[in-house]
Amino acid sequence: MPDRKSRAVKAKAPRPETPKASRPEKPTSVRPDKPKAMRTAGGNKASPELLAEASRGAQEGYRERTEAGHRAAGRTPPSERTPGGPTTPPRIVDDAIRSYVPPVTEDEKLLQSGSSREDFTRTDPWRVMRIMGEFIEGFDNLAHVQRGVAIFGSARTHPDDPQYQAAQEVARLLAEAGFAIITGAGPGIMEAANKGAKMGGGTSIGCNIELPFEQGANPYLDTLVNFRYFFVRKTMFIKYSNAFIIFPGGYGTLDEAFEALTLIQTGKIYQFPVVMFGRHYWAGLIRWIQSRVLGEAKT
Repeated sequence: MPDRKSRAVKAKAPRPETPKASRPEKPTSVRPDKPKAMRTAGGNKASPELLAEASRGAQEGYRERTEAGHRAAGRTPPSERTPGGPTTPPRIVDDAIRSYVPPVTEDEKLLQSGSSREDFTRTDPWRVMRIMGEFIEGFDNLAHVQRGVAIFGSARTHPDDPQYQAAQEVARLLAEAGFAIITGAGPGIMEAANKGAKMGGGTSIGCNIELPFEQGANPYLDTLVNFRYFFVRKTMFIKYSNAFIIFPGGYGTLDEAFEALTLIQTGKIYQFPVVMFGRHYWAGLIRWIQSRVLGEAKT
């Protein structure tokens, strides 16, 4: 009788697996991403009401800064002057091409699209004639400028500020060298430059712009030209200047600086120095341009 230990153990052959009926896989439901709400630079959700409030706040802030520049120079801001007091010449408003809505600047009216074909034919052709007239007025008033330097900067700079004194001295030296000084006609750095031009015996020019509030020109001007349209005014700055000097300032100052830089890059003007005055103030912007804009080959 064979020993149980020696008994062969037969391994069971594995059964062949029968393929199971393939079941249709359930489609995975992919939920579409919810559109992310637009947010402001401060992280708040953007809305038409918030944007409108921000726009009003920006205009009010600009008005306050401009008036602060007048007060710093010992002058009463235009909004606080009594009727009959010293002010800039009254601006004639042509109601024929304005809608009866709260007052807006001519730039804003130009950039608004008409609500109907009739609006276009009634308003824009007349604006073209007005724009042509504004160019002609600027050319007529500034045709005598052979060598000019435009100086830009904050309207809020106090006369005791070292930047104000530096702008005044720079303008004085340029005027003594035979250059006309051109500014935006306002207070602050613009006033300092015009004052320096007068001290140096040179020509002091101001190119004022229509704003939602009366800006008021500084008293150190030989020639004052008022403009309704920013692009006409910007053309005068470029056409009658041989260089720009950019003192510390805000959006308007940056706008003029990058306008000139764009025209230089695209070959529209050449041999046109753009001097950024105030190394500490502009250092961050210059580093950003070098590291980001140039470093990432964006320009």
